[in-house]
Amino acid sequence: MTHRFADIMFTGSVKLAQEEYGSLAHNNRLQENFGPNDALTSREAEFISRRDSFYLASSSDTGWPYVQHRGGPPGFLKVLGANQLAYADFRGNRQLISVGNLSNSDRCSLILMDYPQRKRLKLIGHMRVEQASDVSEETLALVELPDYKARIERIAFIEVVAFDWNCPVHITQRFTEAEWRNLAGD
Repeated sequence: MTHRFADIMFTGSVKLAQEEYGSLAHNNRLQENFGPNDALTSREAEFISRRDSFYLASSSDTGWPYVQHRGGPPGFLKVLGANQLAYADFRGNRQLISVGNLSNSDRCSLILMDYPQRKRLKLIGHMRVEQASDVSEETLALVELPDYKARIERIAFIEVVAFDWNCPVHITQRFTEAEWRNLAGD
């Protein structure tokens, strides 16, 4: 059993860098012994359900990477199955860079952070976007957030190919106002 995320991300040039900086043996052990990380488990589903934001990366047709922040109420990113995520795409700044980038490549990367617990989940996959007006009521119900007063314009679907939990060493703890109140006992 290999580690699917490492199989994809540890390219030849990455392995050369790992060798040069002394981490190749460590990463080979990760790749060979800690997988397959190709289907979300209850651990990942629980983590995702508590997130109120994530970072989404895509690539332009000129090869430039683009990263954007996506936010909403906790749980707005839905786990629909072991390899599928979805979220309601609400009206924002209307630049539509990520949506446009999908016409070049459907590959995406997500980073989900839990700053208080210093945990990070990285996901890679294939993304597609559908207009909310073009999907069934059943599909729309999968991503609706009844208490969130924003109109759904699109639905983003992500077919997860692999994931990796990342080292917490350099994650600075940060707290939302609600998390801070919870800690303070208010």
